[in-house]
Amino acid sequence: MRDPGAPLEIVRIGNGEVEVEVLPEAGARLHRVRAFGAELLRAPADPRHHLADPWFWGGYVMAPWCNRVAPGPMALAGRTIDLKANFFDGTAIHGQVMVSPWRHEGGGRFRIEGGGEGTGWPWPYSVEERVSVDGARLTVQLRLTNTSDAPMPGGIGLHPWFLKPVRVAIDASGVLSTNVESPAQPEPVSGDLDRRRLAVMPDRLDATWTDLADPPVVFEWPGAGVRATMTVEVPALFIVAASPGDKDAVAVEPQTHAPDGIRRLLKGEPGALSLISPGETLPLTMRLSFERTAGGEDANAGQT
Repeated sequence: MRDPGAPLEIVRIGNGEVEVEVLPEAGARLHRVRAFGAELLRAPADPRHHLADPWFWGGYVMAPWCNRVAPGPMALAGRTIDLKANFFDGTAIHGQVMVSPWRHEGGGRFRIEGGGEGTGWPWPYSVEERVSVDGARLTVQLRLTNTSDAPMPGGIGLHPWFLKPVRVAIDASGVLSTNVESPAQPEPVSGDLDRRRLAVMPDRLDATWTDLADPPVVFEWPGAGVRATMTVEVPALFIVAASPGDKDAVAVEPQTHAPDGIRRLLKGEPGALSLISPGETLPLTMRLSFERTAGGEDANAGQT
């Protein structure tokens, strides 16, 4: 058993324009991302705080599902799942691997096994993450593999918290207007849900964008003089974004399905969990390409 007072292992990747710190013992989450010296993720001063308060820090992997699903026993794909509520709203949220210890296999590669009898998710699975930096580009490759002997529902995604002040553009024509009780069908973007121009995200926005262009997301930190373009390679892409007014960060999350992915699968709604065949893999690759912009004299103005 891990000594709770011991410091967490920090794996550092990149040592030039972009630098990343990964915590294998805390879900292989991104603890810090720096571009041109500017801190871009919301990170606690003590990395161990991720374990005590896992929801609103860094950038963590979500698997074998993303976002909210209903807790409790239910039949799904020929088996019975029994997920426990783990969030203050009574849902089972963001999967099973976000604070579990992963193995660091070297070269920025991390791995964990989960699921199976007694876990609430009756299908065994593995998750792999590879984090790499090439010049001013960060790449995070995720793979969810069904290691059971039957088709497994599944989803995978990444949940980064980007520090304010930040402008965000999400180039999408469709939106699911809330993630708390996610609608079955997307609607055309309009009003505050039309995020196609770079702007500050309004407080209390929490929705999912569909029908995305390429690139789907652009960020700009005016005080830091940094701009980032997000590209994603995935069979089906959904961008979840949340801007809680009481946090100094916004979440912009690429993932393979929409919220309530189990309900969607059971009811035949779009954006459901994928059915992954035995031995098959559901992949997601996210790239952030950084560039300098005008300004940035005070690289971390207003950031903590």
